[in-house]
Amino acid sequence: MAVAHRKLMQNRQVGSLLFFVCISVGSAATIRYSVAEEMESGSFVANVAKDLGLEVGKLAARGARLVSEGNKVHFRLHRKTGDLFVKEKLDRESLCGKADPCVLHFEIVLVEPLQSFRVEVRVFDINDNAPIFLNKEPLLKIPESTPLGSRFPLQSAQDLDVGLNGLQNYTLSPNKYFHLHTRFRSHGPKYAELVLDKPLDREEQPEVNLTITAVDGGSPPKSGIAHIRVVVLDVNDHVPQFSRLVYRAQVLENSANGSLVVTVSATDLDEGSNKDITYSLSQNPEAILQTFQIDSQTGDVRLRGPLDFEAIETYDIDIQATDGGGLSAHSKVLVEVVDVNDNPPEVTISSVSSPLPEDSPLETVVALFSIRDRDIRVGGKIICFLREDLPFAVKPTFRNSYSLVTDRVLDREEVSGYNITVVAMDTGPPSLFTETVIEVLISDINDNPPIFQEDSYILTVRENNSPAIFIGKVHAEDLDLGENAQVTYTLLPPESGDLSVFAYISINSDNGKLYALRTMDYEAIQKFQFVVKATDGGFLSLSSQVTVRVVVLDDNDNRPMILYPLQNGTLPCNDLVPRSAETGYLVTKVVAVDGDSGQNSWLSYHLLKATDTGLFSVQQQNGEIRTLRQIAERDPVVQKLTILVQDHGQPALSTTASLNILLVDGFSEPYLQFRDPSKHPTRVNPSTKYLVISLAVLSFLFLLSVTVIFVIHIYQKVKYREKCTVQEHFYDDCNFPNNLVQEGANGSLSQPCPYEMCSATGTGNSEFRFLKRFMPNFPFPHGTGEAKTEAGSSLPPDSGRNRSRGSEGHGQVPDDYM
Repeated sequence: MAVAHRKLMQNRQVGSLLFFVCISVGSAATIRYSVAEEMESGSFVANVAKDLGLEVGKLAARGARLVSEGNKVHFRLHRKTGDLFVKEKLDRESLCGKADPCVLHFEIVLVEPLQSFRVEVRVFDINDNAPIFLNKEPLLKIPESTPLGSRFPLQSAQDLDVGLNGLQNYTLSPNKYFHLHTRFRSHGPKYAELVLDKPLDREEQPEVNLTITAVDGGSPPKSGIAHIRVVVLDVNDHVPQFSRLVYRAQVLENSANGSLVVTVSATDLDEGSNKDITYSLSQNPEAILQTFQIDSQTGDVRLRGPLDFEAIETYDIDIQATDGGGLSAHSKVLVEVVDVNDNPPEVTISSVSSPLPEDSPLETVVALFSIRDRDIRVGGKIICFLREDLPFAVKPTFRNSYSLVTDRVLDREEVSGYNITVVAMDTGPPSLFTETVIEVLISDINDNPPIFQEDSYILTVRENNSPAIFIGKVHAEDLDLGENAQVTYTLLPPESGDLSVFAYISINSDNGKLYALRTMDYEAIQKFQFVVKATDGGFLSLSSQVTVRVVVLDDNDNRPMILYPLQNGTLPCNDLVPRSAETGYLVTKVVAVDGDSGQNSWLSYHLLKATDTGLFSVQQQNGEIRTLRQIAERDPVVQKLTILVQDHGQPALSTTASLNILLVDGFSEPYLQFRDPSKHPTRVNPSTKYLVISLAVLSFLFLLSVTVIFVIHIYQKVKYREKCTVQEHFYDDCNFPNNLVQEGANGSLSQPCPYEMCSATGTGNSEFRFLKRFMPNFPFPHGTGEAKTEAGSSLPPDSGRNRSRGSEGHGQVPDDYM
């Protein structure tokens, strides 16, 4: 034991106190200190680090903190120096009352590793309370015939201090009738008795005024006074007599209010009103008056308030019996409180490690706690266990101290936190228990990869879309938390290393939204696919992949294109028909293709205008022009036809073809030359002069309109080429990405191709000489099927299939013209 002396300087000049610092480290690992009460906040107590044998700075490194058994910590620990200071001024009387010694208990808890040390600080009393009398002016009625030597107990003075600083003595003001005698109780403060020294004479002095002073043993001493008024009564020869000088009783501490403790009895030999006796507890401390009560007529002593064996074990009660003449007698009742098991064990949690990583190994310390049973004499052994089957266990560390450890593997995704109910139970009887809930959260580690909601995604986008348009999204869930669950999306390059897919698609790395970067053209690409990778934000990141397939939907953005008859912007094409042709004679066939697919590429043919609408008909499905009747002599030689070719899109697009049909007597005649009116001028009738001028003006306006339309057409054509037209894909020798799935257009032809048509001009016969397909040689992606033509050029696999669809009315060149 190390002893240190410290002098306390206060305004009230409390003097010098001996300051003890006691350290005892044994099997219980308890450190003991001593301080004086009323020490100012911040007063130094001791150096804990030195007493624990720890280096300076270890307390801060191990997160030292103070844990009190109660709800309030009265001291403060400086972690860097290890000094222990008073947190606030200590008042021993409010902390411990009359209990002596006054000891404050707390623990010093260290982490990494988790460790605790018990600390006891004894608070020494100083003389900071003066004795006081609850009744400042007590009244005594004493008969004048009272014999000398009679004693009259007075109320005890109350002093909150203990030991030498408590109540020590009483003094009485000088007088000729009484002197003072101080007596002791077995349990309770000292009390004084007035002893009669001289007979009283009411006729001489009916009233005596005295002053009693209660003095404590402090240095300097403190005191309190009361003024006693003694009234001298007329003669009453007999005083009440108790049946016993001391009554003894036992009562259980859990007895209800109103329970009978004991019955006292006193008798008086006088007659009349002097014989009537009343009982009272007037000369007792406040604690007794709040706990017990007496029936003034029967003398029954009953409980008025609760008993607590752990606070007070015995009571010393002074009973006063007073007759009708004012004479009184006193007796004692000694009450012994019998302890019962009425206090459940108390659990004090010292430290909790929360949150706890889900990969914590077995036997990891989660919490430290201690258990105290105030009914240690009758409560029996304490049992501690967990209420539910959880992956934790309770292990004892030292006397009445326990640790909560893990005993099974933790998984945050299965259970994110636990409310652990610790049960502390004594063996009674009766058996009492306390349940304390310890909340432990489980922290996350990155042990789950992102999982996509679907095995693969199929998205659609309509051609001619606006750039940067949203086309869909992918989503992956990660069962982890925080950064471990933050998913980032990226596009993976194809295995071939071709990065051209990044020119089509972009992805938002935060939410997985996919955007088309450029305008799609169905005639160039119908579908393609790529891989999206989802990566979490963990320290050791985990990832998963999913395949996304994008299908381009066709839009009706291509007008039908006339392959035959050629529309070169000059004279329309001429076809010859013999006048001897029968009804249903095949004159020619309009051939057209549409760059779109599906319904947008289905073509229908209609006769829009004709010189004689009843002479020719156009087959709606295949564009064949046939005669409806035999040709008559009156029919004009030149028959002008305008054919409307229309697709089935919404809205439908169309184009027109102009055709001249010459009615001839036979194919052996020379080719009919049209007569040029400019070479054979005729006389102009003056009446037609204005007609000619009107025609000239109309012709000028027509040419102007054609020029404007031509300029607009050229502008649209240039703009259309910027959007990757069909011709641009073929003539610019574009290479498609290997990872893009390319299919042929579902129009009249598999690919838009230019054709050449030639007719004999020297024989006078208007018959077809050849109509051949002109197709350049384009490279195709590796790994796709190819069909070889006789010229050695490579054709797409589906070109033969599309060629066979000409008979279905899709505008394909018939085999007869090849």
